Order: sequence, then structure tokens, then C-alpha cells
Amino acid sequence: MVNKKIKWGILGLGKIANKFASDLQLESDAELYGVASRSSEKAIEFAKKYNAIKTYSSYKELAEDADIDIIYVATPHTFHFENAMMCLQNDKSVLCEKPMGMNASEVETMIAEAKKRNLFLMEGLWTRFIPATEKVIELIKNKTIGEVLFVKADFGFKPNYDPQGRLYNKKLGGGSLLDIGIYPVYLSILLLGLPGNIKAMARFTESGVDSYCSVLFDYENNSKAILESTIEADTPIEAYVYGTKGNIKLHKRFHHSEKLTVTRDGFPKEEIDLKYKGEGYIHEIEEVMSCLINNKTESAKLPLLTSLNLIALLDKIRNEIGLKY
Repeated sequence: MVNKKIKWGILGLGKIANKFASDLQLESDAELYGVASRSSEKAIEFAKKYNAIKTYSSYKELAEDADIDIIYVATPHTFHFENAMMCLQNDKSVLCEKPMGMNASEVETMIAEAKKRNLFLMEGLWTRFIPATEKVIELIKNKTIGEVLFVKADFGFKPNYDPQGRLYNKKLGGGSLLDIGIYPVYLSILLLGLPGNIKAMARFTESGVDSYCSVLFDYENNSKAILESTIEADTPIEAYVYGTKGNIKLHKRFHHSEKLTVTRDGFPKEEIDLKYKGEGYIHEIEEVMSCLINNKTESAKLPLLTSLNLIALLDKIRNEIGLKY
């Protein structure tokens, strides 16, 4: 694999797939080999725009193409399991957009399949690889703000109400929690680990998905996380990490922030600008490429256990608020 370009396929050609394909052009060792959509016109248009070599009239054809090394699955949540499993069963490595599955059982099955076939698998949580996130991890590791006391994060925006649209449709895994609430929850796992106790409450749309979700995590070391997600209102989309010696602010939008403010007791405020490249997906792509070139089946920065822990936690929150798909 080292001597040739890594051939990528993209399955599902929505908004995120466009950003991802744009960033794939920035990686010299990657080649966008094939793209598949349920609409052949869309696939042809997408291929022209991002210099893809082949288009397919079905997802199955893409998965079965022996020339492809890895497939980026970018379909709506409810199809991730079915699409990713089809790719894995055709011996393709997979980068699956978040959430990896609709529940822990699906994610466990995907991981088992990838391990059985010795294939690379990773959840597309681009947040982990954004330079500002990397910096926050470093600051916390170095005890810049002392011991972490609590994390506060919100994510909210107000889309137009469309009961058939991806965000409101139960059949497409709609609601705020799985779409955007995953980011505050992931940040808390990244910085504090798994909580011992959770409390959650929500408000629902007429279509039966959560329009607002508020979560409180309690940790064994007594640290806390206060997290919110909503599709009812535009919220700051910021995150704060408070420690015994100061705090770190991840500026809007915290899940791909380009600016941190570090406030430490007895020191002047420090503002750190950390621009990401391209659309921000290139950092995730570079990690995947590095893993593939070095024959690794998972990322040390975003291991499969983290994805399993994340979905299990989201399952617990859903159970607490009574959200069933």
C-alpha cells in the first residue's frame, strides 16, 4: 500500500460528503476513486466536481469494486450499520460518519466484523483531530488549568421544520441528540472519561424526536459535565473546561474551533488561534491515511472502544429521556 495511492470510495453524497471530498483533494497520497449515490445524476455531477474516476448506480457496486481500499460512509444515521457492514463484508476498510450506528449492538457488530477481517474501521468524529482539540488535550495533560472540575458545552441551531427531513424524521434517526448532542457528549468522554451517573431530560417534536436535550454527568472523582443540544434555537455552540487553576474556552463552533482562550489564576488571558486546513476534514483524513499506510486497523487517537463507549452512553441518555427509534 505504501507505493501506491490509497483509493477512496464515498457512499452517500450529501453536504458532509462534499466537504470531505473537497479535503480529500489536499491529501497527495489519496485518490477519490469512486462515488455512489441513489441518484446516478448526482453521482456523475459529484464525480466531475471532485475528480472521481468512477461512479456507480448502487452502493453495492461501489462496495464490490476490488480496486477500492477504503469507503467513507456518509448516509443518514439509520443506514450507517447496513452500509458499513456491506463495505466490510466486501473486504473494504471503512470510515463511517458519526454516529457509527444507531445503538451499541450495531456498533459491536461492526467492530467484530472489522476485527474478523482485519480491516480498518473508524468513526468519523472529525472533532478529535482538529488542531484546537489537540491543543486542549495537551493543556489538560500539562495541568495548565489544574485538575478539571467540570465541562460545559452546548450545541443548538434552528432549522426549518420539515417532518420528513433528516433532522425531524424518526426513520432517519432524527433529533438533536444523535445529530449534534453527540459532540458535547464526546467532548466530555474525551476530557473526563466515562461518567458514573447520568441525568437527562428532553423535549420532543410532534414527529417524536428530541428537539431539546439536557444532560448532566457525574464522575467518580466528583467532576461534572453539563451538556445541551437543541434544534429549537441558535445557541452559542461553545465549550468551557473549568479547572482548579483556571479555564479554557473553545470558541464557536467548539467541535471544530479555531480559537481558544486560556484563563489562568494570576496570569493574563491567553488567546490561541489554531486554524484548521481546508474544511477541517483533512486532519481526520490524514489520521486514516497514516493508519492504512502503517497497516493499523484502528486509530490510537479515536479507538473503537471510544466509539463503543460513546454509543453506549447515548443509548443510556435515550433510555433516560424515552427516545426510541
